[in-house]
Amino acid sequence: MKTVLVKLGSRSYRVEISAGLSSELGNLSRAALGERSRRAVVVSNPTIGSLLSARIEKLLALAGFKVDRFWIGDGEKFKSLRTAESLLAFLIERRVERTDVIVALGGGVVGDLAGFVAATYLRGIRLIQVPTTLLAQIDSSVGGKTAVNHRLGKNLIGAFHQPSLVVIDPELLRSLSTRQFKAGLYEAIKYGVISDSRLFNRVTQKIELLKKLDPTELEYLIARCCAIKAMVVSNDEHEGGLRRILNFGHTIGHALEAVTNYRQFLHGEAVGIGMRAAALIAESMDLLKVGERERIESAVASVGRLPNAKTLALDDIIAAMYRDKKVEAGRTVFVLPVEIGKVVIRSDVPLRVIRTALKNALN
Repeated sequence: MKTVLVKLGSRSYRVEISAGLSSELGNLSRAALGERSRRAVVVSNPTIGSLLSARIEKLLALAGFKVDRFWIGDGEKFKSLRTAESLLAFLIERRVERTDVIVALGGGVVGDLAGFVAATYLRGIRLIQVPTTLLAQIDSSVGGKTAVNHRLGKNLIGAFHQPSLVVIDPELLRSLSTRQFKAGLYEAIKYGVISDSRLFNRVTQKIELLKKLDPTELEYLIARCCAIKAMVVSNDEHEGGLRRILNFGHTIGHALEAVTNYRQFLHGEAVGIGMRAAALIAESMDLLKVGERERIESAVASVGRLPNAKTLALDDIIAAMYRDKKVEAGRTVFVLPVEIGKVVIRSDVPLRVIRTALKNALN
């Protein structure tokens, strides 16, 4: 078992990673929460819940928890205030207490929604993340960013709320569709570009093994991405500086999701297009070393074909970018690569450069 520690003083927690580890969820949860926690509410969706929820609930019950379940709809459009209100009502009706826990069993949508509710119910209750998608295992389950979407933008309503424990079982990825798995690989490329050229090289060299769910490569990838994120979060929990590098590809990615009402792209796919655009911007501004844009383009392409985005209106995408939470003093903030493994934060990108990069990235 690999363990990554997210160091946040009294709110530090462990990210445990191992094939088959979900079978130990009950014992791990009890150890993390102590004996005062009596009730666990498992939040999932029908796709994942129908496959895994009964087993997870049994494990929690064997560890002494009284277990309830709450399923949300499957998809980004259900990461909403309406869904959050329904879950909050459920918790109130069942008299869930401050010492109890929400267990998020699913991908990023489930984790973000469950985390947001955990942050707001009774001003904060415990949260355990059990991510079931590659994207959630390498990124969204770690770091404490929780949110719901608004029709005008992604993740505009949220809070920072760290989990008490993250349990990552790579074997759960076998339940994923090919498309969902590939969406996570785009996010893995992000980690290589922003922080670790060796990781970038390994992902690109081992991409076919990763697609075949090779256990060694998967466990290395997940552990390394979690370690990078843990380092970043430990140094900048509330995104005041360093943590902003995690938004590489997200300025445009979030805008693409918003203008298509969260129906056309999986999050990782939108980030894939966003990374292509960011690399084009960096090259246009003479920030990116010669040949590095092609390497990023090639890495993104090696994962698979991205959804067609040619028909989207550039003006709509740009307008959505300016409603993003990352806007500062009316300027859109971009994370731009200068080489594989290093990025800079810039808010001075000319609009004409953004438009040209967008046009080329969408083709």
